Amino acid sequence: MTETRSINLAVIPGDGIGPEVVAQAHRVLTRAAELENITVTSTEYPLGAEHWLATGQTLTEETKTALAQHDAILFGAVGADPRSSAVPSGLIEREILLNLRFSFDHYINLRPSRLFPGAVSPLTNPGDIDFVVVREGTEGPYAGNGGVLRAGTDAEIATEVSVNTAYGIERLVRYAFDLAASREKKKLTLIHKTNVLVNAGALYNRIFNQVAKEYPQVTTDYLHIDAATIFFTTDPARFDVIVTDNLFGDILTDQAGAITGGIGYAACGNINASGTYPSMFEPVHGSAPDIAGQNKANPTATVLAAAMLLRHLGYEASAARIEQAVEADLAANPGATRATDQIGDAILAQLG
Repeated sequence: MTETRSINLAVIPGDGIGPEVVAQAHRVLTRAAELENITVTSTEYPLGAEHWLATGQTLTEETKTALAQHDAILFGAVGADPRSSAVPSGLIEREILLNLRFSFDHYINLRPSRLFPGAVSPLTNPGDIDFVVVREGTEGPYAGNGGVLRAGTDAEIATEVSVNTAYGIERLVRYAFDLAASREKKKLTLIHKTNVLVNAGALYNRIFNQVAKEYPQVTTDYLHIDAATIFFTTDPARFDVIVTDNLFGDILTDQAGAITGGIGYAACGNINASGTYPSMFEPVHGSAPDIAGQNKANPTATVLAAAMLLRHLGYEASAARIEQAVEADLAANPGATRATDQIGDAILAQLG
């Protein structure tokens, strides 16, 4: 008897182009799973700016409890339309996206960066770009440890404290070493700014070197963040797996998206590697309200996020099917301008 496997999937389409790109990714994910005898049961959650305008709610504890019961979350994009002042700036992003990341302990932000066939890099000689950034997701300057004194006066003081724990760094670094050990190049680069950020930098460096002793098969090196940005431009093919803190990872992954053809191809996973809570997968791009509802958005990043979701759940064959279909589609349509649903249809056709 053939084993039947299943995925209990939460879907959050969000705002702007989110529903359009998620719809295509969901079609592809479901079909790729079906081809490997995996049943996908999906529950949609109408979270985002429109939901807030209608209900005054962003993310309730009840909804969060329901989301926690799923195996994984496929996320689109959230954010208010900048042409409207009805939704306070940053409210939706903070209270939904960041709330989920911190509540579900998504301590790994995983961002693969690959130059696919048909994708055009702005670099003259980009080389074979295929690396992964393992970014810390719950600490650093984004932990919310800061404040304001004497607000609104000439003497106003604003602070953002970078919070870095040995516990948080070690679990990040171990994840990165495990990933590097599983890849062909088996190389891991730590990126920080140890010559200036001497306290956090020393902690990252010490733990990195300690854990490295347990992975003799992995080659390691270190770069300051400023040097890394140069190499991202001049020699991105030198990288395999990168591990870095929250802020530096945020900056580097946007640059990585730019050199691999644009953020329309960039996917990421917000990972709870312990499995305590569901991990969440999304495109890197925002809600792009200026083109929402026009069938113009490129769903490729969201489709690749769906592949990451399947791989995270252990369905490697289904994930590989999607990535191969995307690669074949891009190779067959280099630089082509197509509608959102046309790209979805083409990737589905490549799945077989």
